[in-house]
Amino acid sequence: MSLELTLWGRTSSANVQKVLWALAELGLPYEHKLVGGAHGGLDEPHYRAMNPNRLVPTLQDGDLVVWESHAILRYLAAAYGPETLWRENVRERAIVDQWTDWTATTFQPAWIAVFWLLVRTPSEQHDRKAIAAACAKAVSALRILDAHLADRDYLAGNRLSYADIAAGVALYRWFTMDIDRPAMPGVENWYRRLEQRPAFRQAVMVSYAELVGRLAF
Repeated sequence: MSLELTLWGRTSSANVQKVLWALAELGLPYEHKLVGGAHGGLDEPHYRAMNPNRLVPTLQDGDLVVWESHAILRYLAAAYGPETLWRENVRERAIVDQWTDWTATTFQPAWIAVFWLLVRTPSEQHDRKAIAAACAKAVSALRILDAHLADRDYLAGNRLSYADIAAGVALYRWFTMDIDRPAMPGVENWYRRLEQRPAFRQAVMVSYAELVGRLAF
């Protein structure tokens, strides 16, 4: 492996935070280039050539370029985390991928909707009915996580995997937004375990003040 890692993206992006968290867990050196949001740069020809979606994050490892946060997580785990984030056993890895993909299709769209309606939308434009509906959908997804975490420390067993990074990046925002949160001991205990990890605190527990009331940069 080349270990010539460069990450493009803004630190306030949840999807970029997943990659920052994984890099920190793996102890990998990398160059971080701030693009997106207030930093701009997504329309620059060099960036568009790497990522035609003009979104973040994008990771370069030598001559390899990867975009889509969960694809990046899988790559980093497979390449650099065989004893940590990756699971060599295909049956164990199937469970990791199950929760990673469920996050992409079900959980992230649900909690992101709450964040956009409540935090990103200017307060004078808040639609309380839409916020309540979005919260109900997010809580429904979280109850699935809560039940699963009742008898295990992490999503794929008793040690961290990239599934926890994909889903767990939501927790800091979920627990700091001004919303009613029903008790969910499994999720709450999971959050407390993640809070104890320096990589989580470094990458995820950061201010999102620049996003408040901003539908676009």
